[in-house]
Amino acid sequence: MKPKRRKRQAMHVREKDYLLANRRAARSEEIALHGKPVSFRGAVHKPKTAYSRCRMKRQAEKEACLSFY
Repeated sequence: MKPKRRKRQAMHVREKDYLLANRRAARSEEIALHGKPVSFRGAVHKPKTAYSRCRMKRQAEKEACLSFY
């Protein structure tokens, strides 16, 4: 009985792999330039006048707690 031959996998550079390699290279270059990773994502500015249920709920609980004493 003959041993089974292994199939060679084709070495293709796919678009996904290419993009991933570019991102990694850009990131390592950025770290080399600045000495640390640079983050452009900051907190989104939220005006104080914006409607916020959570803030209103906390304020109501606080007032209820203070009125109890």
